[in-house]
Amino acid sequence: MEYRVNIDLANTTKAELASVIDGKDDRILNRVGAFSSLFLLDVNKHREPVLVLKTEEPGSKQVLAFQHDRIESVCFDMINHLINDCIVMGAEPLAVQDLVICGKLEKPVVTRVVSAIAAACQAQGCVLTGGETTEQPDIVPEKTYILGSSVVGVVERDKIIDGSKIIPGDVVIAIGSSGPHTNGYTLIRDLLAKNPALANEPVGLTTFIDAVLEPHKCYYNSVKGLFDHHLLGMAHITGGGIKENLNRILPKNVDASIDLEKYQVPEVFKVIQKASNGSLDSMLRTFNMGVGLTLVSRPEMVQPVLEHLKACGEQAYVIGNIIPGSGKVQCHGTLFME
Repeated sequence: MEYRVNIDLANTTKAELASVIDGKDDRILNRVGAFSSLFLLDVNKHREPVLVLKTEEPGSKQVLAFQHDRIESVCFDMINHLINDCIVMGAEPLAVQDLVICGKLEKPVVTRVVSAIAAACQAQGCVLTGGETTEQPDIVPEKTYILGSSVVGVVERDKIIDGSKIIPGDVVIAIGSSGPHTNGYTLIRDLLAKNPALANEPVGLTTFIDAVLEPHKCYYNSVKGLFDHHLLGMAHITGGGIKENLNRILPKNVDASIDLEKYQVPEVFKVIQKASNGSLDSMLRTFNMGVGLTLVSRPEMVQPVLEHLKACGEQAYVIGNIIPGSGKVQCHGTLFME
């Protein structure tokens, strides 16, 4: 009988991956191959540390990325999305564990994946501690990879940013996205399947395929300097759009009033809307429409926040305010899609 899982190949691949992780960060106290990872938490740095935990995967964008040999790109997608979900609590991301599932292990591909995940973590000041790479030939077809990851972050208890202090009169600030990020890719893939020529259609100075495969932006390095004094809440705008993400941080006695006419919509969304003939409501629910992260701040802190974000290279602007309500997001005006 021929064994379809090559244990020797898996072992040699994992051994080579040690060079990507081992010795890269003094907080990691053991090596790749151990049953679990040992991470040294500096408890003296915090009075009352709270761990922040999150698991994420890059969705069907990974199918498109592997088809177009954008392996590194989709790894950054996954880690950047993951870390954004962690930092909206005001947390510092510490350590990431990855998961790579495949139908047949290909050493060059897995090496590229893990190397890119490690690089994405390093760019945000955290570390890939290891994880799991597994062949599942009866579950996943050959040449197919399914990626996943989890992060551990930490925040001082009295510095948690959870939206609980938001009151009427506060201001909602948008930070621009780099494109669709990691949402809406089932629709995007359907559009490309029906019209392959769409891939090469111009979108600004690039092509449609390059625009939709632009990595998910991570906001940690831009917003961490605002954690201590300036922010009341942060919402990562992903699937469900602003209505179904910003509401997750609103107290039950307020609403967010959002002026859609203030949105600075990137060209790629206009191309998607035209190709799909989708309604603006469906576009707003499926995509971030150019707003990757929203911040809530007191009115007197808005200008310092905007100046800080501009200095960090971000496109940031006011899109609304907080009013009395019942924990909902009210959108008014119309997205400019011409």
